[in-house]
Amino acid sequence: MERYRSVFENNRRWVEEKRRAQPDFFEQLAVGQAPEFLYIGCSDSRVPANEVMGLAPGELFVHRNVANLVVNTDLNAHSVLEYAVTHLQVDYVIVCGHYGCGGVQAAMQSKDLGILNGWLREVRDIYRLHQTELDAIQDETARYRRLVELNVQEQCVHVLKTACVQKEILRRGKPSVHGWVFDLGEGLLRDLDIPFDDILKDVREIYHLDIDSETTSNGV
Repeated sequence: MERYRSVFENNRRWVEEKRRAQPDFFEQLAVGQAPEFLYIGCSDSRVPANEVMGLAPGELFVHRNVANLVVNTDLNAHSVLEYAVTHLQVDYVIVCGHYGCGGVQAAMQSKDLGILNGWLREVRDIYRLHQTELDAIQDETARYRRLVELNVQEQCVHVLKTACVQKEILRRGKPSVHGWVFDLGEGLLRDLDIPFDDILKDVREIYHLDIDSETTSNGV
């Protein structure tokens, strides 16, 4: 209980620090939010999104789950995406994985993971899609890190397949979608510079929603 109670003391100190730096900080915070970024990341406690990106409260809309997945049937993730893109009109959608992800590592193992089986099958399916590349990597750690990257890539593709994102790209040319990886050992973010045009060129006709050739390259 001592540790539990300390959280409230920490909160009071945080409030005092914020008010010293900016007396009307909380009054301004209560007015509303206009974030430029939607961050879709892993639930891992070692990756505090705002701190890692150096952004203040109100500057980052966040959705987190195990292994930073954007699953087609996950109403939670898609509600966040719809709200951020259509109503908050964020300019950037970031899918951020991290090296050392326990969810991705668990998906690489042939074990019964209980209720996690269905969730992490999404990652196992990504391994299946990229099996030739991954199996060619002899070093297990390097293979694991590459799967982390490929998982981010595929989740970005899932974002680009959604109607709300395609509609906003058609209407205002935004948001752009980006895949990042956070390196726990270094504390640095890495932009994967995913070549969406190459990845999506064979599936645009399947997933696109009347988006013409003038649409930005980050549309399907």
